[in-house]
Amino acid sequence: MRHRPRPLRAPLSAVLAAPLLVSASPPAQQLRVRVEVQVTGLRSDKGIVRACMTSLAGHFPDCSDDSGAYSASVASGEPLTIVFPAVVPGEYAIAVLHDENGNGKADRLLGTLPREGFGFSRDARLRMGPPRFSDAAFEVGSRSVHQAIRMRYIF
Repeated sequence: MRHRPRPLRAPLSAVLAAPLLVSASPPAQQLRVRVEVQVTGLRSDKGIVRACMTSLAGHFPDCSDDSGAYSASVASGEPLTIVFPAVVPGEYAIAVLHDENGNGKADRLLGTLPREGFGFSRDARLRMGPPRFSDAAFEVGSRSVHQAIRMRYIF
């Protein structure tokens, strides 16, 4: 007695393999959204306004050594808008510095007090030092985000 080939065997194996082909497809491109920051309260139009946005609490407010941080520099003057055009959704905090003398750093008096203007997302205030990440943090989701930051000056 001879075995007859089963005609459904080949199509069945093709049907079983199909889900493997679907699951092996490349992932969809990651969503990126726009974050727009309106900066107000600049005391002069001198220098540069520098901003950094980080998702890591340990790197806030200066974003140092955070390779995933977003940064921007804009000539000072009002109205002033800073745009981060392609941000991956997540939780972020923004710090802004008015570098009035354009030397690329935050000048300080007595090593701790900022001599130039500064501001933070959610208008987070100083309390014996910079605000905590959680005080300045906001959520970036699937839609564009707008933040308003008011500059503050101690001197």
